[in-house]
Amino acid sequence: MQTIHHVNELRTLLTRVRQTGKRIAVVPTMGNLHRGHIRLVETAAAHADFVVSTIFVNPMQFGRHEDLDKYPRTPDADVRKLTDAGCHCLFAPPVSEIYPEGLGQHTVVSVPGLSERHCGASRPGHFDGVATVVSKLFNIVGPDIAVFGKKDYQQFQVIRKMTSDLCFGIDIMGVETERDSQGLALSSRNGYLSESEKLTALCLSRTLNEAAQRITDGERNYRVLEQQALQSFTAHGVTPDYFNICQADSLAPATGADLRLVILAAGFVGATRLIDNIEITLPE
Repeated sequence: MQTIHHVNELRTLLTRVRQTGKRIAVVPTMGNLHRGHIRLVETAAAHADFVVSTIFVNPMQFGRHEDLDKYPRTPDADVRKLTDAGCHCLFAPPVSEIYPEGLGQHTVVSVPGLSERHCGASRPGHFDGVATVVSKLFNIVGPDIAVFGKKDYQQFQVIRKMTSDLCFGIDIMGVETERDSQGLALSSRNGYLSESEKLTALCLSRTLNEAAQRITDGERNYRVLEQQALQSFTAHGVTPDYFNICQADSLAPATGADLRLVILAAGFVGATRLIDNIEITLPE
């Protein structure tokens, strides 16, 4: 696997790759890779001839009081994992390569509607940072396929809409959430959790599954279900951020007429903010 840090060098390489008729896939990440990230690389390799993974801890998507400086960085381990997974190229640019004039002077890509609810309400500007850096990576790499995890379901939908609205012509693939043996969604932020906090964090997936089962069994009073879930979070040691039952594409509050649903949840275990979700398809 080749590691590249500069845009021009990457473009030169990918021009040669493209001239051979190979399909290119990109897997954007912020590093500190776990099994979920590697599944994305493996999925990309199954659908393309040449896989580019990116590692860039994007300052534009972090709020003023969030953990940018403390965000875990494990470059040596990441290179080993990507190499073992069959990745062909790692693009790991410095901040100055992506934002040469600084964040304050940089064009911002914003996806209205989808970006403003849920995590967007809790983290103002977050999805503007995501959309901006992903659009830059798309323009730098020029992939045929881009692969994202569906653990951050809202991010996945924001990127899908941005890709469609801006006519990128890229196939966006979503990969289901990887979980540990107890059901905890894998996340780079899980490294912040103590062993007892990891047990507490299981409340997210457990509450999601319980709500999904009640909906499958016929419950349609979604607002009551949401309030009960938030109470369950609090009772089990999770400080709730939100628990929202949504239409799967628009992420608007679900109604009884909707058949494709997603439940989005976020909460704090200690000082660590975690997210999770579950998708539901109801019979007509």
